[in-house]
Amino acid sequence: MPIEIRELNIRVNVRGRGEDSEESSAHGDNTSDIDREELMAEIIEQILEILDNRKER
Repeated sequence: MPIEIRELNIRVNVRGRGEDSEESSAHGDNTSDIDREELMAEIIEQILEILDNRKER
């Protein structure tokens, strides 16, 4: 009997290029913060697009 997966939850921790978040903030490195903001904005946009596609079905 086949198994149907109806929902899949994935949790991801993102760190920038082998640096801990504490180390980058301690050194005042703002580029990783900007990269994270861009990444988060893109992820949120993709999630909203997926949710919109589900509503259309």
